[in-house]
Amino acid sequence: MKNIEGSNHMRPRKANSGHDASATSDENNKRNEKVQTRETWSRKIEFTLAGIGYSVGLGNVWRFPFLCYRSGGGAFLIPFFFLLVVLGIPLLYMEVALGQYLKVGPVKALAKICPLLKGVGMATVAISFIMCTYYILIISWALYYLVSSFQSPLPWHSCNNTWNHPETCTDSHTINNTTDSASQQFFDYQVLQKTSGLDNLGNIRWELFGLLVLAWVIVYFCIFKGIKWTGKVVYFTALFPYVVLLAMLINNTQLPGALDGINYFVNPRWEKLKEVQVWVYAAVQVFNSLGIGFGSLIAMASYNKSNNKILKDTLAISLTNTGTSILSGFVIFSAFGYMSQLINVPIHEIAVDGPGLVFVIYPEAFVTTPVSPLWAVLFFIMLLFLGLDSQFAMVEVMVTSLMDSQSKHLLKYLRRKEFVVLAVCMVAFLLGIPNVTQGGIYVFQLMDHYTAQVSIVFLTFFEVLAVFWFYGVSRLSQNITEMLGKPPNIYFRVCWLVLSPVLILILAVFVVLNFEPVRYGTYNYPKWAQGLGWVIALASLVWIPVGAFHTLLTSKGSFCKRLTKSITPVVPTCESEQTEAAVPDPSLAVPTRGMSPPLQVEVLKSTFV
Repeated sequence: MKNIEGSNHMRPRKANSGHDASATSDENNKRNEKVQTRETWSRKIEFTLAGIGYSVGLGNVWRFPFLCYRSGGGAFLIPFFFLLVVLGIPLLYMEVALGQYLKVGPVKALAKICPLLKGVGMATVAISFIMCTYYILIISWALYYLVSSFQSPLPWHSCNNTWNHPETCTDSHTINNTTDSASQQFFDYQVLQKTSGLDNLGNIRWELFGLLVLAWVIVYFCIFKGIKWTGKVVYFTALFPYVVLLAMLINNTQLPGALDGINYFVNPRWEKLKEVQVWVYAAVQVFNSLGIGFGSLIAMASYNKSNNKILKDTLAISLTNTGTSILSGFVIFSAFGYMSQLINVPIHEIAVDGPGLVFVIYPEAFVTTPVSPLWAVLFFIMLLFLGLDSQFAMVEVMVTSLMDSQSKHLLKYLRRKEFVVLAVCMVAFLLGIPNVTQGGIYVFQLMDHYTAQVSIVFLTFFEVLAVFWFYGVSRLSQNITEMLGKPPNIYFRVCWLVLSPVLILILAVFVVLNFEPVRYGTYNYPKWAQGLGWVIALASLVWIPVGAFHTLLTSKGSFCKRLTKSITPVVPTCESEQTEAAVPDPSLAVPTRGMSPPLQVEVLKSTFV
């Protein structure tokens, strides 16, 4: 609903109250002026491509195949598709609709629909910002491998290099715990120069430090001019990876053993479905791959025109993302099959953990393929573009939220939005420096586990609680009707009202009951590191209770009145670009197009939580 300030505003104002009508009119005019000056995408396709570029990222070629491999191949696909239908697509539709209707980033959006849970919006920004500090490390690794691929033979081809440990090095992958492949040693001892554990970070890896600087420079110059500039960049960065994936799939299917790997990918091990952790992995992958709960889609959709077709964008983003994951699965598992035959080891016994899937296993497969440097260069360029698109969105959500809430103060000192973007990039760069130390891989794995796998489930639950139960499915449906002329279908409303909240609550419970401590390979993190991980998780989640406490503390009246006001939406009038829409009567506190004042009151009463 619109212009709901509190429970005392649930009735129309008197028509003869000239002062109130004038004040309301001035407020609406200011709000309309603000939205009219807000940037919009130059073309509708730019938001779709930006959404695809954000959701389709390194998780599709790294996390998705890894979780499939870890969860019994095809057995992972069943819960993944189920949760995509009942959680992923409905929540994606909801986030795009909220951003498009409210024209603000996630912080202000959640504050408007449910002041009590305004901290959820702050938490989404926090989790996106935390992720962008370490996610860009993968881009740095991709740049390192890209530069190293312009030579023949590839540097991880054999054990005859200065960084190798000849007594434990083999030219091919092995299941023997006492030896490592040449590819594994290149990643461990040349790229990372890793130490023994988190308690020994060692020195800064200056090559990676320089590539981290380069990665942030690329990110900055791709987004510093705002979404109109970013919209042009994604035309290439969002589409190029598909060319590479298709080319690699065609090449891989011609390798011996490739079909065995594909069979492992599509044929489920049914006993795995009984494991709760497989379902938790599937839910986490849905949230991470679509970007639900990170606030980026709300921020990007806020630059849409109000009549933009939400369902088309939702289906385009979700189906393209899922198709990319499946395509990546075929590419990666065909390489697994080839590796299995090459080293005479069953597929399920090939040791894979964390980023080793794309930085150890796949580079090793390149070694014996024809024109191996060419395939290596194409693969790591693809990783670079996949990582950049997601990084753009995670930085943009912080910039959008800052500009929405603190633009006057920021521009007073920084003068231009470009300098705000620069400040955000510099702070994120400084916080990410521990990841490029010799023990940085342990920092990376710790942050990824507690941010992308633990925090996101609880954050999404509170977001669903705020939107579907406090704001109300009926209000959200009316907002969508106001923008598009028709309500969302029954499928979305049932998912929003019942299925999505219940399933996320069940998943949150199982995340706690079946919690798995973080590990990297054979390294088990000490207890103090596990405690540090929970601090990282709480760095985003803590904003939820803080926001609720602040709302109740700053409100006036008795506790019951404060609580009632804190769950009452304060949503502005939809500034629709549709010229056929009726102009709302400024004398009404809650204008509702096409309805008489008595009917408006009845609608508001029926939708008030």
